[in-house]
Amino acid sequence: VQLQASGGGLVQAGGSLRLSCAASGRTFSNYVMGWFRQAPGKERELVASIRWSGGSTYYSDSVKGRFTISRDNANKTVYLQMNSLKPEDTAVYYCAAAKAPSSTGWGVGYDYWGQGTQVTVSS
Repeated sequence: VQLQASGGGLVQAGGSLRLSCAASGRTFSNYVMGWFRQAPGKERELVASIRWSGGSTYYSDSVKGRFTISRDNANKTVYLQMNSLKPEDTAVYYCAAAKAPSSTGWGVGYDYWGQGTQVTVSS
């Protein structure tokens, strides 16, 4: 499975961006797709995640109400709509895929990773 992330860029605080993650290769209906981010000097954190089947979602508290994760099953693409962006959202964003949901939580068990896309929010 290959993941191709795109859509990052520079935006002013309060603005919006939409990230896309296109999956290619063999995928399965019980995959879990996630968006992570890593800011300089900080650990990588899970931002949002979605199950291909059923569409249940998870959001970190820091983005809840501002970000929306969605999927297009036919095109094997996952999106992260980011609204009301803040300077603290600045990071490299990565998409990832897990072959199955983890019993220990949304943020672990990812098998495939895409390249990062930089999101910079200016104040």
